[in-house]
Amino acid sequence: MLSTGLVAIDATILATAVPSIVRDVGGFSQFPWLFSIYLLAQAVTVPIYGKLADMVGRRPVLFFGIGAFLVGSILCGFAWSMPSLIAFRAIQGIGAGSVLPMTMTVVGDMYTVEERAKVQGYIASVWGVSSVIGPTLGGVFSDYLSWRWIFFVNIPLGAIAVWMLGRHFIERVERRKHDLDIAGAVLLTAGCSLVILGLLEGGVAWAWASATSVLVFVVGAVALAAFILVERRAAEPVVPLQMLSRRVIAAGSLVSLTVGAVLIGLSSYIPTYAQLVLGTSALVAGFALAAMTLGWPLSASVAGRIYMRVGFRATAIVGSLFVIAGTILVTFLTESSHVWEVGATTFVVGVGLGLTSVPSVVAMQSAVDWRERGVATGMNMFARSIGSAVGIAVFGAIANHTLSSRFADAPASLRSLPGGHDATSLVSSGPLHGAAEVFVRSAVYDAAHNVFLAQVVVAVLGVAAVFLMPRRTSADPTASSSADRTSSGSSDGDALQPGAPETEPATAGD
Repeated sequence: MLSTGLVAIDATILATAVPSIVRDVGGFSQFPWLFSIYLLAQAVTVPIYGKLADMVGRRPVLFFGIGAFLVGSILCGFAWSMPSLIAFRAIQGIGAGSVLPMTMTVVGDMYTVEERAKVQGYIASVWGVSSVIGPTLGGVFSDYLSWRWIFFVNIPLGAIAVWMLGRHFIERVERRKHDLDIAGAVLLTAGCSLVILGLLEGGVAWAWASATSVLVFVVGAVALAAFILVERRAAEPVVPLQMLSRRVIAAGSLVSLTVGAVLIGLSSYIPTYAQLVLGTSALVAGFALAAMTLGWPLSASVAGRIYMRVGFRATAIVGSLFVIAGTILVTFLTESSHVWEVGATTFVVGVGLGLTSVPSVVAMQSAVDWRERGVATGMNMFARSIGSAVGIAVFGAIANHTLSSRFADAPASLRSLPGGHDATSLVSSGPLHGAAEVFVRSAVYDAAHNVFLAQVVVAVLGVAAVFLMPRRTSADPTASSSADRTSSGSSDGDALQPGAPETEPATAGD
């Protein structure tokens, strides 16, 4: 729970500080990189950590992840420019790639499916507390101290987590020799990095149809194609594509992909919309975001009870419908909306995300035995991180294109506006007044609104992904089949039953 708190607070504390960071170091059009590079580093390392955890155990991998996360946090606190902050966020992401999937894997190791319903409530409570603490601290630091403290605050929490793990988490692992898929990891990193680079910088650093843009996307696509070929031949691939032949794994990964995209879109643009369009303080914007991140753990805490009664798929369907309803409501926000309206709409989305994400990850864990659970959980986290990383890149491209078009068509009386997208940062710093301020606020609103519309499309795709999950063949939550034999004559997990007891893991915790 302490380790999860590190990632949970970091997930919300930064978003409310973006305008303050931009005021200090500049680069509004580059701010999506703060999220994208972190999520990319997290995504490409999650499968590696999952494989390492199945090789050497969860404990050393978790220790390394917390250490890297804290080093990255300290460096971020001392960043002197937007490029340096982006680079240090990558180090944070490398650490975060270990923390969240390892904590979820440990839960999968130590508890049966029935017990996890209760334990997931404990983990959800961490997200619930963090959903309030994170945005609040981000707003307080931005308004009254310095945005740099949003990174320094990780140090004491991380130190306590390391101390607790060192004293109380005991693990016994049968070590075996494994081969790490270094080539696959390099190709995956290169391919995803180039695609995200093309999405974020296209139309900003270079024209979409330019030779540079085409080259970046082509090389990225080639790298990803090569990654797929390497994974098919690797003895122990970093992303075992053969696991996707199991229907529950493939569908659960697609669900997590859309969950990650919706989550990062709202987390990134709701605070910016609240501060730059509605004119609220960072602290108030944090409360608006907290409504969504509070809805998630509240629904996640009851999701376990629901899926034990109606099954993983039915629970996730209900959640996905909440997500669609919430994202549609967000698109009705205007330049004169109240903050409570922002919070109410995002709360609905949060409820849906909680009901969707928990059944998908537990279903994936229940479809494999201990030796594959780290990889299966890693694939779920990998899919969510990739969804977030690519999602923020796509949303950033939409926002930057909208701003570019609006500033290019500025009225003649406002042509004194500074060129480039960084003009938006002047709204919160105060030099614009009257018609100029109204124009810039309107431009930021249009950019945020277009992002919100794009999220509706992602939410609809999420429903389609949920319907690909296998149906439960029995309503009995105490079915006796083993979790690693969850199909009745079917290899795709169609007969997966939430109540199936599992093989006891080779680990023990105090």
